[in-house]
Amino acid sequence: MLKLVSVEGQRWPIEDSFETAKNELGLDHNESRSWHGWHRHVSLVMLAFAMMAVIRHRANAEPASKKTRRRRTKHRS
Repeated sequence: MLKLVSVEGQRWPIEDSFETAKNELGLDHNESRSWHGWHRHVSLVMLAFAMMAVIRHRANAEPASKKTRRRRTKHRS
């Protein structure tokens, strides 16, 4: 029963991802007449969606703290 609940809990993010792919990337704008055409279209849309998700993740990540370098000063004699 617990496994079923955890699987059902994953349904919402998956459906939300497909809805985003339909609205933003044109997943639903396909009029292919063959399985190969449909497969190519869906594969390209999912690749674009994955790239967009990575870009969003990196853009929303906290910036890493910059390490300050100590500058060496040359001693003049």
